[in-house]
Amino acid sequence: MDATRIIAIRHGETAWNVDTRLQGQLDIPLNDTGRWQAHQLALALAGEPITAVYASDLWRAYETALSVAGAVDLNITTDEGLRERGFGSFQGRTFTEIEAELPEQALRWRKRDPTFAPEGGECLNDFRDRVLACVDTLAARHPGELITVVAHGGVMDVLYRAATGQGLQAPRTWDLGNAAINRLLWTPEGFTLVGWADTNHLEQQGALDENSA
Repeated sequence: MDATRIIAIRHGETAWNVDTRLQGQLDIPLNDTGRWQAHQLALALAGEPITAVYASDLWRAYETALSVAGAVDLNITTDEGLRERGFGSFQGRTFTEIEAELPEQALRWRKRDPTFAPEGGECLNDFRDRVLACVDTLAARHPGELITVVAHGGVMDVLYRAATGQGLQAPRTWDLGNAAINRLLWTPEGFTLVGWADTNHLEQQGALDENSA
């Protein structure tokens, strides 16, 4: 089976990214910088032979995907499996507020306890399984083709770990920047890393990293 090439992209910047406020599955739009990043991303990918554009149905990812889809003249297919991790009671709080108001839970979160879920949210194990099952299904539709997946920082983190054999609790040493271009190969045996965190198209402003992923 021919490998599926994947361009995986975290959404553009939002006001909550700037405030370090946890978005989770709340539907936060892009800010002006995020829309500029999406435009620059579209320019960078306009010449790529992309055959499908998939996106999380959360607006910040979908809005980013709109620019890409327009540049390559394709429609967007949304999938809830590409949503950010559900953070339940953490959603809407800043990192500092979580540390101050929920210190015991914050410690388990920071230590990346794979079984810990904020009240009403997802644990890392479930989140990883959801993301990988979703991307496996999407990639399997396109052997030998190039597809784009626009999602969230947590989704990018899961994909990177899968492609490099990093466990869920391994400390993160890789970037998860807004609107960065990440490249992977997929076969039924799994993912292979091709390139990561390309932000050449964003050199004018750069991209915030996802510290919570």
